[in-house]
Amino acid sequence: MGNIILITTIYILVTLTIVLYLTWFERKFAARIHTRVGPYYVGRPHGFLQPVADVLKLFLKEDIVPEQADKTIFNIAPIIVFIGALLAFSVLPAAKNIYISDLSVGIIYFFAVSSLIIFGVFLAGWGSNSKYALLSAFRAGAQVVSYEIPLLFSVLVPVILAGSLKTSDIVASQKIPYALYPVFGWISFIIFLIAGLAEENKVPFDVPEAESELVAAYNVEYSSTKFALFYAAEYTHIFALSVLGAILFLGGYRGFYPKIGPEWVYQVLWLIFKSFFMLILFLLVRWSFVRIRIDRLILFSWKYLFPISLINLFLAGLYKIFF
Repeated sequence: MGNIILITTIYILVTLTIVLYLTWFERKFAARIHTRVGPYYVGRPHGFLQPVADVLKLFLKEDIVPEQADKTIFNIAPIIVFIGALLAFSVLPAAKNIYISDLSVGIIYFFAVSSLIIFGVFLAGWGSNSKYALLSAFRAGAQVVSYEIPLLFSVLVPVILAGSLKTSDIVASQKIPYALYPVFGWISFIIFLIAGLAEENKVPFDVPEAESELVAAYNVEYSSTKFALFYAAEYTHIFALSVLGAILFLGGYRGFYPKIGPEWVYQVLWLIFKSFFMLILFLLVRWSFVRIRIDRLILFSWKYLFPISLINLFLAGLYKIFF
C-alpha cells in the first residue's frame, strides 16, 4: 500500500512538471516552425520560467462565475476534466516494474477514464449558460463520437497482435515495434495519429475551439484556477495519449542500453524519448495545417477513417487466427 501511494505521488509530480513545461516546449516548437523566437525574457535566455509565470498569473486572476450560470455544474466541470486526464496515467507503465496499476483491462480503463473529459466539457458548455460554450460542447461531442471509433479500432490492432489488454503485455510482446509491423501496424499507427489529434481538438481538427466563431470554446466563461484546470487537462491528456502511442506502437520502455546501473532508469528515459517523439508528430501536424470545415471533418471520419480502420482490424484478426 505504501509503495502504491509513493509511486502515485511520484507519477503525479512528474506528470504535472512535464505538463507544465509542455506549454513552453510547444511554444518554442511553434516559434521555430514560424521563424520566431518564442518565450525568451522570463527566465533568460530561453524563457524557462515562462510556464511558472503563466500559472501564477492564472491563479492570481479573479475567479468570475456568470450570474446566470448553473454554479454547481459550472464549478465541478473543470475538476472532472482534469481528473479524467490525470487518471489515464494509472495504467501506463514507466518501466518494467514501475506502474500504479497493471490492470488486465488497462486499455479499456484508459479510454473509460478519458471519456470523463468530454463529459466534463459537456457540463462546462451547459453550465456556463452561454451559446458559444454550448455550441462548442456540441461540436466537441460530435467530433469525439466520429473519431473515437477509428481511434479504438487502431488501438485494438496491437491488442489483437499481443493477445492482451494489459499495457505491460503489449510492450513485452513487441519483437519489433507495432508501428513497423507490416501493413496492419503502419495503418493503425497513422489512424492513431489522425484520430488522436481529433480527440485532443488540435488543428486541423479544432472546430470546438474555433476562436473566430466561438470566441474561446467551451471554457469561454471560465477564468483563474478553473481555466487553468482546463488548460492543464488538455496538455495532460495529449501527453497521456503520446505515452500510450509509445507503448502501443513504439515498444514502450524497451530499447538498447548498457548493463551499467539500474535498468529502470534507462527504461524511463526510453519511454520519455518515445513519448516526446509522438508528441512532436502531433505538434508538427498542428502547427503545419489549417482548420478543416466541420462538415468535411465529420465526413472524413465516417467516409474514410472508419471503414479503413474497420477493414484493418478485421484483417489483423484474420492474421492472428491463421498465422
